[in-house]
Amino acid sequence: MAFDIAMIKEVYSKIAERVDAAKELTGKPLTLAEKILYAHLWEGVPSKAFERGKDYVDFAPDRVACQDATAQMALLQFMQAGKSKVAVPTTVHCDHLIQAKVGADKDLQSALNTSNEVFNFLESVSNKYGIGFWKPGAGIIHQVVLENYAFPGGMMIGTDSHTVNAGGLGMVAIGVGGADAVDVMAGMPWELKFPKLIGVKLTGKLSGWTAPKDVILKVAEILTVKGGTGAIVEYFGPGASAMSCTGKGTICNMGAEIGATTSTFGYDETMERYLRATDRSDVADAANEVKEYLTADPEVYANPEQYFDQVIEINLSELGPLLNGPFTPDLSTTAGSEMTKKATENEWPLKVEWGLIGSCTNSSYEDLSRASSIAQQALDKGLETKAEFGINPGSEQVRYTAERDGILNIFEKLDAKIFTNACGPCIGQWARYEDPKNAPKNSIVHSFNRNFAKRADGNPNTHAFVASPELVAAIAIAGRLDFNPLTDSLINKDGEEVMLDEPTGWELPPKGFEVKDNGYLAPEEDGSGVQINVDPNSERLELLTPFQPIGNEIKGAKLLIKAHGKCTTDHISMAGPWLRYRGHLDNISNNCLIGAVNAFNMQTNFVKSQLTGEYDAVPKTQRAYKAEGIPSIVVGDHNYGEGSSREHAAMEPRHLGVVAVLVKSFARIHETNLKKQGMLGLTFANESDYDLIQEDDTFNFLDLNEFAPGKPLTIEVVHADGSKDVILANHTYNAGQIEWFNEGSALNLIKKQNA
Repeated sequence: MAFDIAMIKEVYSKIAERVDAAKELTGKPLTLAEKILYAHLWEGVPSKAFERGKDYVDFAPDRVACQDATAQMALLQFMQAGKSKVAVPTTVHCDHLIQAKVGADKDLQSALNTSNEVFNFLESVSNKYGIGFWKPGAGIIHQVVLENYAFPGGMMIGTDSHTVNAGGLGMVAIGVGGADAVDVMAGMPWELKFPKLIGVKLTGKLSGWTAPKDVILKVAEILTVKGGTGAIVEYFGPGASAMSCTGKGTICNMGAEIGATTSTFGYDETMERYLRATDRSDVADAANEVKEYLTADPEVYANPEQYFDQVIEINLSELGPLLNGPFTPDLSTTAGSEMTKKATENEWPLKVEWGLIGSCTNSSYEDLSRASSIAQQALDKGLETKAEFGINPGSEQVRYTAERDGILNIFEKLDAKIFTNACGPCIGQWARYEDPKNAPKNSIVHSFNRNFAKRADGNPNTHAFVASPELVAAIAIAGRLDFNPLTDSLINKDGEEVMLDEPTGWELPPKGFEVKDNGYLAPEEDGSGVQINVDPNSERLELLTPFQPIGNEIKGAKLLIKAHGKCTTDHISMAGPWLRYRGHLDNISNNCLIGAVNAFNMQTNFVKSQLTGEYDAVPKTQRAYKAEGIPSIVVGDHNYGEGSSREHAAMEPRHLGVVAVLVKSFARIHETNLKKQGMLGLTFANESDYDLIQEDDTFNFLDLNEFAPGKPLTIEVVHADGSKDVILANHTYNAGQIEWFNEGSALNLIKKQNA
């Protein structure tokens, strides 16, 4: 039986009335995304039609999910909200703080030894406030959510950008910062700009070496890392309905890499099969009663150009296996000769050292079974693998079932390392090198979602390429980046020339899923007696001190850094070893912007102090400004804050005294996180003004006392020689968000309202 079945049935009991009212208000058939959005308005039954990409709307999500790295800050904030229990079903999943090194058992024990303080804190807070807790080793948050909590037509938010994975089960699932999660956990409305809609029509059928992963790799090539910003991507067509539920999840998962608000698919038979296979027949039965409300109206898919803002069509029968990378998830290359040409021209190492299968994107039973069919061929055909293998199962249920069915044993015969059911290398938790900074240039292939520099192993010289699990397996066996299993042969240990056959696998385990201990701990019914202790001398956890309002007079603000080019949340607040400080704001602030490239010297973590004229680390320079009471600003390029939902990338600059971030454009989640923490997130009204910013600049905000929706702010930029430029900065703040700024943060406002 499903978790929270009463809540799911309540959602379904109201969906017809709300969607029908929305159709009458809009005067048109609705997409699935619109149906879910209108069915989850804070006001209940809709009373007006909303304009896509313009109107801010209050929503009432059905549930919240948090992973351990971001949960620390989210729960530290929730503890200040003045509530005795979460208002909606909420879960915490311990999957980020487990480093891959030796193998599952030893790595898990090592994590328990080193992060026990954090795990105990998360467990006790969960127990006190009515939050479901998934222990370390239980699985990766998004796979666990898909197996246990996701349901067609629902809306959820999660403190991880890949929360969007749940779109594989027909949800609108959105990644947010912890402050957004606190709103919903505290029983407040959650605000989102009503998204634009991108329709992706899938025709034809996947076959051979082509996998669902290749669909999203192709979409990433078409839309780029910012092409989905502010939009929900809705997949439909015969190719979509024929695809497995976990395959749909893979596609939705990597929607985060195109900046999409989320992605989703309409309810169909593959979702029903998955629900029943994961012991949720009650959800499937309830969904079947309202199934016409769990997909778009027929007219929408018949004439998509009339109902979506943009339509893309992909013929799956013509799609081949792709590799995306290095250093960005939207640089797509067809397997084989095209890769030979590109790699040679760009001096990418053709030798592959590791093949990694897993992460929240591709760690399902189907993924492991298809990859294992390639591994079995290596054994049967006498091939010796040229690269090392690493496997991260997505959940204990997947791992237990895969072990029972002999899938993991196939990989083990190839000397693969079976890592813990956790994120591992995907989030930089991989002890590959003693000294990553000086590690050699090399290539790896993986089935993860992101491949930014230093992302997996901390080595800036690692060229990481994203591919399907089956292609990762084939390339790891061949040991060459440009290996094309459709056309290329391999020489086995007997000197014979052999070809790999097409992968095979199972959508669902033939003998059903099985697990002895799924790792779930239910909270106490009444947690009022649970004590939460945080050692004031801890280096891992620190109770939060509320931010003070910045005020409406910013004068003499110094430039901290002008970031050049791509500046993701990994550049602003690195993961990997820094994950250990995610619950201690002051300590983790020592990684603030250390990965951003300084536009004036093209170096990282090396900026000029306007106090001393000397160059030093970004956090050290900023702490000196803070000690003197001098505000500062950060200037950036396009899609600033791309990547993770981690609000630390906003909280760290805020904690250190940065008052504004001025860029050419923002990634959605990061812009919201800045607003939530009471900062100014601004964009150049004229993008070329970015070029006016000089290294010793001082900024005066001339009309911040008139801060209002739709009104640009005027900034005087004073250069070292005394000359000045006056520039305009646009913003997207509405009245409520300006109130967050005036109060110092959204959390301060919540506390004030609850008091």
